[in-house]
Amino acid sequence: MAASVYQATVSAPVNIAVIKYWGKRNTELILPTNDSLSVTLDQDHLMSKTTSRADPSFQGDRLWLNGEEELIKKGGRLERCITEIRAMRKQLEDQDSSLPNLSTWGLRICSENNFPTAAGLASSASGFAALTFSLSTLFALEPAFTRSQLTRIARQGSGSACRSLMGGFVAWQSGSAEDGSDSLALEVAPREHWPELQALICVVSDAKKGTPSTAGMQRTVATSPLLQERIRSVVPKRMEDISAAIQARDFDKFAEITMADSNNFHATCLDTQPPIFYMNDTSRNIIQLVEEINRASLEAGGKRIIAYTYDAGPNAVLYHDKQHSELIIQTIRHYFPNADFDDTFNILGAGISASHRGPQGPVALPASLPKAFNGAIIPVHEPGAVGRLLHTQVGDGPRVIEHRDNGMTGLLDEQGEPIRLMRTKKE
Repeated sequence: MAASVYQATVSAPVNIAVIKYWGKRNTELILPTNDSLSVTLDQDHLMSKTTSRADPSFQGDRLWLNGEEELIKKGGRLERCITEIRAMRKQLEDQDSSLPNLSTWGLRICSENNFPTAAGLASSASGFAALTFSLSTLFALEPAFTRSQLTRIARQGSGSACRSLMGGFVAWQSGSAEDGSDSLALEVAPREHWPELQALICVVSDAKKGTPSTAGMQRTVATSPLLQERIRSVVPKRMEDISAAIQARDFDKFAEITMADSNNFHATCLDTQPPIFYMNDTSRNIIQLVEEINRASLEAGGKRIIAYTYDAGPNAVLYHDKQHSELIIQTIRHYFPNADFDDTFNILGAGISASHRGPQGPVALPASLPKAFNGAIIPVHEPGAVGRLLHTQVGDGPRVIEHRDNGMTGLLDEQGEPIRLMRTKKE
């Protein structure tokens, strides 16, 4: 080991797109066929944590994800991100000879998620964002390189990762340059702009997807006429409209566009040959329920109070205003009983554990539902149809947990191996 320990530990958030990215015009650089826009979720609830360490004694680079070592393939996404960040560090070292030559040292990188991987919850986005931000912090790249410049690196690991390098509401510009230099993420509004916006994630399944996103979107690009129409005329107008809705904090318009874009995205998956099915019957029943709540509210002279969106998986993300949290959560728990519920905002009230697990008694529909609401719109499901409910809100961008050149904390032990792996071996 070197006399000083060069290590950085960070966390990075999940983001959930309301205008979807689906399809690449360049698969190697991950350049999208259209712009997209997402909401960054609170990393106190959903995040990837990554520790990176550089040391001259390390032979080559090694990386572990959730305690298991991942191969850094030659020419693969991991290597590409690491190589590009090293090149940035090298620029700084060439300009200042007093800097240690971290760019030439081996790396040990350890990352952990606190939510299921590859289950439609954007684990690759937060993971590559955490990787990029951890290495950029270790190499002290900011402020010489801007956060938007760093999003270009994260994008090459996982497209939507570029959006997880910023908080609040984030747009990913598809750009037009062949080298991808203008395909960057930009902040539309910070989380403080609309703090009342919350999200209830309904985990229908945490199993790995049958059709991985990368393979699925390229099939859609090659075979779906509907996707071409989406790229040409649907997305540009929606990007303008939803940006305006966010600036105005107009939830009714935000909900209308969010649901329409989710439906259009999944329609392109169905328009693919052969078709791709990411949602299941439970997913579709949640859509019916949300539409009925909004229909009843509109009929009563109100506005939409809830919005669904689905990425490439069966899990629903339900956006809503804070004032409607209790109504929405109680309604979901009525129709989908026995879910583990992470009650981060104490919706259930004092004296009830934060995570409500195990057998539940019947949960009645809330009296505050609009009178026109049709309670028979969907059946009460078998216990466990929704396995987990995660209640969260708009969040900030990546956070530095540790950045110092002496002492060691984070996810790596003194030898540069994962602490989690070390504990598993001992057990």
